[in-house]
Amino acid sequence: MKRLLSTVLLALCIGHYALCIDKDFNKHFVDSTLRIDYILSGNVESQAISLDGMSRMPGWHGKRQHLTQIPMHGDATISMRLASTGEEIYQHTFSTLFQEWLDLDDAKLAPKAFECVELLPMPRDSVVVTVNLYNHRHQVRASLEHKVYPTDCTIVRKGERDVPEYVILNEPARKDKAINIAFVAEGYTAEQMQDYLNDCKKGVEGLFGFEPYKKLRDRFRVIAVLTPSRDSGPSIPSEGVWHNTAMGSSFDTFGMARYLTTLRIKQMHDALAGTPYEHIIVMVNTDRYGGGGIYNTLNLLMTKHRLFIEVLVHEFGHSFAGLADEYAYEGEEPNDFPLDVEPWAPNITTLTNFDSKWRDLMPGKKIAIGTADEKNYDTQTIGLYEGAGCVLKGVYRPTPNCMMKTLKIPVFCPVCTRAIEHVIDFYTK
Repeated sequence: MKRLLSTVLLALCIGHYALCIDKDFNKHFVDSTLRIDYILSGNVESQAISLDGMSRMPGWHGKRQHLTQIPMHGDATISMRLASTGEEIYQHTFSTLFQEWLDLDDAKLAPKAFECVELLPMPRDSVVVTVNLYNHRHQVRASLEHKVYPTDCTIVRKGERDVPEYVILNEPARKDKAINIAFVAEGYTAEQMQDYLNDCKKGVEGLFGFEPYKKLRDRFRVIAVLTPSRDSGPSIPSEGVWHNTAMGSSFDTFGMARYLTTLRIKQMHDALAGTPYEHIIVMVNTDRYGGGGIYNTLNLLMTKHRLFIEVLVHEFGHSFAGLADEYAYEGEEPNDFPLDVEPWAPNITTLTNFDSKWRDLMPGKKIAIGTADEKNYDTQTIGLYEGAGCVLKGVYRPTPNCMMKTLKIPVFCPVCTRAIEHVIDFYTK
């Protein structure tokens, strides 16, 4: 009887908590998405953010709790405050390709412009939206503040008709607390859609074959959006190959042969309008090795290479959980990486504020340089191993090897695993 009573009370408490979450969300928002397009422009000397347009789409597929909190800092934030009172009602964090470009020598030359699209819950009342871009010292490098009026007739309606066809690949236990992922076809022609769906199914099973995604699979809704391209395969500028594709993807981003991305961010979101999505995985029809993941922006990868699944999981570590690369190569260190500032990524440290990272997981302080036998990844000691975030000296990773360091390791280390679980819990609890 006591056990039954405890179960009933627990259910009531959970139900009350859920009602509180819904009440808090419904107080300020309606079940629609406000999409805001920005142009990020400039060079290393100065940067600017410009408003490029707004649209409204059916349904909201992002978080409904922790509305003013963020799971980690990121390279940029966007927030909403009530215009009437100044109360903050929403905050989100992300990173951009523009900020990656600012670390390159090319950014010392002529200014360039990059597209940026942010999805927000549609507010009931007028709000002030603030976008901040940060440098490596977590200082604001560019900022924009503008008002949004929900009744503004210039807010374009999108996704209400001609919604692209999609197939549901994974259903969550609760749709109102699900993390929504959309696979998107890129470089697949209309005749190759079945091949694309087969690749998506492989991708889903591959992603959920890794912990902690495997045990938390029922927190995710995954769809495969059918977005056929005119041409098969992405563009390869270094080989003079230019294709007309749904997402406008290409290799050779920033002169790096294996960096596969797209600059057509608005085009990508236009293709997804009306579908239930928040996180985007662009499935690129090519056997050429490459990919790229940008935190809370997008994930691209090749689907015909033997390392398809490993790259998908690694890049999703970037785009979903904000994990940093744990490898380091000579000649690839980013400009102006400050070793006296703690990076926001949860799996690397400069020891500036190590207490905020994985000190609690260490049996004792351990400094080590080098790597261990890759076959013994399951017995690695958590410690401080120099070389991470593409930097050889002064930046440390938690274990000798991990999926974020090498694709030869079929697991995430305990630190990365905990970070992924934290993000999943943040969006679903």
